[in-house]
Amino acid sequence: MQTLLLLGSINMALAVILGAFGAHALKKRLTPEQLAIYQTGVQYHIAHALGLLLLGAIAGGPVTVQGAMTSGWLLLAGIVLFSGSLYALSLSGVRKLGAITPLGGLAFIAGWLALVWALV
Repeated sequence: MQTLLLLGSINMALAVILGAFGAHALKKRLTPEQLAIYQTGVQYHIAHALGLLLLGAIAGGPVTVQGAMTSGWLLLAGIVLFSGSLYALSLSGVRKLGAITPLGGLAFIAGWLALVWALV
């Protein structure tokens, strides 16, 4: 439980920092398309960091700790792969990095389905 709460808290702080960085430092450096890609990364980062906090809160209650941890590690992988690839793509302009993004999306989906499995 504490691990998920720690990971969620760290990721929320990172998402806010990266969101502010994008809104202030990158606004004049990136094209509108690149900035939109970056902001998509921030949005998914925040949503799934909140998911990690939720998992930490319900672990050991309606969901076993193991079920919550499995879901949490998949969500963390999704944050790294999905949001991380969008951050890198928008900052570098290397379009090939976009090939990593769907893997992060699959990790997000797997994480939420793992939670469904743990609940039933």
